[in-house]
Amino acid sequence: MYSATIGVRRYPFGDLATLLAKASPLRSGDQLAGLAAESGEERVAAQFVLADVPLASLLHQHVIAYETDEVTRLIVDSHDRAAFAPIASQTVGEFRDWLLSDEATTPALAALAPGVMPEMAAAVCKISALQDLMVMAAKCTVAKAFRSTVGLPGRLSVRLQPNHPTDDVRGIAASILDGLLLGAGDAVIGINPATDSPDRTHRLLSMLDDIRIKLDIPTQSCVLAHVTTTLELIRKGSPVDLVFQSIAGTEAANKSFGINLALLKEAREAALALRRGTVGTDVMYFETGQGSALSANAHCGVDQQTLEARAYAVARAFKPLLVNTVVGFIGPEYLFDGKQITRAGLEDHFCGKLMGVPMGVDVCYTNHAEADQDDMDALLALLVAAGVNFIMGVPGADDVMLGYQSTSFHDALAMRDLFGRKPAPEFEAWLQRQGLIDSSGHIRPLESPGRFRALLTG
Repeated sequence: MYSATIGVRRYPFGDLATLLAKASPLRSGDQLAGLAAESGEERVAAQFVLADVPLASLLHQHVIAYETDEVTRLIVDSHDRAAFAPIASQTVGEFRDWLLSDEATTPALAALAPGVMPEMAAAVCKISALQDLMVMAAKCTVAKAFRSTVGLPGRLSVRLQPNHPTDDVRGIAASILDGLLLGAGDAVIGINPATDSPDRTHRLLSMLDDIRIKLDIPTQSCVLAHVTTTLELIRKGSPVDLVFQSIAGTEAANKSFGINLALLKEAREAALALRRGTVGTDVMYFETGQGSALSANAHCGVDQQTLEARAYAVARAFKPLLVNTVVGFIGPEYLFDGKQITRAGLEDHFCGKLMGVPMGVDVCYTNHAEADQDDMDALLALLVAAGVNFIMGVPGADDVMLGYQSTSFHDALAMRDLFGRKPAPEFEAWLQRQGLIDSSGHIRPLESPGRFRALLTG
């Protein structure tokens, strides 16, 4: 039992899950679940209490029981005690102060990452300002590789997202051409298929691989089908680079996605056996988002930000190339407006990076949220300043298949110019060979090379 007294009022917090929930900055999902603080005063009381909780106590207090949840078992059983040792004597508040100090260098944070449990990252998040989250995340470098190296310092990669409402190959090819000419695609060329048909997925995978080979692009492709569909296609010889799956922070939520940890392990081993990478062997691509467990009625009484951090523990176990929080996609029931989306995006990025996860963010919102493109411009700039690994590149920032608003190819160019960020090194060299980078080092397509135009006629 935790408690705090403010004035004459005592605020009790019955267990760790309750304390973490009450300490969370306000968001609609926690209100919907009945977990949010009932007042600003109660929230501040919870934050004061949380700051004094010893990190070591979180080794033994589990927000979801070890016996009933395989994600909890993964978190506990894989915890690196040696990596944790340098911060073992700290409280949550002291950990935050250390992370903001000059002692928390990039190498120190990399060594620490395996020792950070998700509940520790979530707890620090809840007592941190947005500026704190940016400063702490910017110190973390998590670089991964397949055919390109994503996440190196001074780099900003882009997932080229050429979705089409009917999976029309010419429409998809036109979007890919547009994105490549504007420097997108070094993180992945990834299609959300309109259906999860194995035949359709195979056709799209083959098309992507054909484009990659014809243009000799040092990147990876992915069709974001369910992991079972991708496993079936690997067995049939389809050209699979990355295995995609949406994941969450509870066993029950993952079950609602039709997955478990054993299935993810099987898929990773199958993709590794293909040996398709050239500069690395990171073959998994995961997507997450605050509210996914609640939307499946599988949140187990835990707040959505803590559960999001637990999803990163799932991701970390499978050494992914890319992890992407689709921060505003689930809707205003979970993140009501631009303010809540902004906070969540910076929280997710910080927690993932602190835990050693290669974080990207889909800076996005649905059309019924109280948000607009100005909110997304602001969040995008904050994330790039904080060192996000990759963002989305969607034609016109409007995904016509999924029906939500994201970031465009031109948004990525603007951020690269504004912050001096470059694409992945292998992809940058390719852009130079194509004549798509000018003498000052900026991506400026003056014309479309003939073999690029052939994508639309070949």
